[in-house]
Amino acid sequence: MSALTIRPEKPVDHAQIAVVTNAAFAEVEHSDGSEVRIVDRLRSAGDLTLSLVAEDGERIVGHVAVSPVTISDGSTGWYGLGPISVLPACQREGVGLRLMQRAIADMRELGAQGIVLLGEPAYYSRFGFEHDPQLAYPGPPAEYFQRLVLDGDAPGGTVSYAPAFS
Repeated sequence: MSALTIRPEKPVDHAQIAVVTNAAFAEVEHSDGSEVRIVDRLRSAGDLTLSLVAEDGERIVGHVAVSPVTISDGSTGWYGLGPISVLPACQREGVGLRLMQRAIADMRELGAQGIVLLGEPAYYSRFGFEHDPQLAYPGPPAEYFQRLVLDGDAPGGTVSYAPAFS
């Protein structure tokens, strides 16, 4: 893979983001195929706080979305990371790593208090994410719901994602 650039999405990228997202989730066991619609609905609702693409010089090979979440304890400044997508042919080449690093750095710069996500604990722990039993997201196995505190104290309560996820 040639040099990788991580940058904010542009309107001209939307179709390529959809292709990458569809390809990335096509064989994922727990995917219901809604990831592209989620990104589109977040964008349409103005809830796409951060949308980054990874470009290899020729095409978009990865994408990450970050949107606001609410927490039942009233904590503010928290965001949900996901979906994050990498073309299958480009996985295990550091694209996801670079997208995660940039998303975390950008959210820290925006003054976010923290980030939550639903994902594989063994992968996301390398970025400092951890399961916190005081923070809940009903449905999936609890250990897959993780948080990263960027500033301040860890919240406690039930997390709700933007309506685009419903």
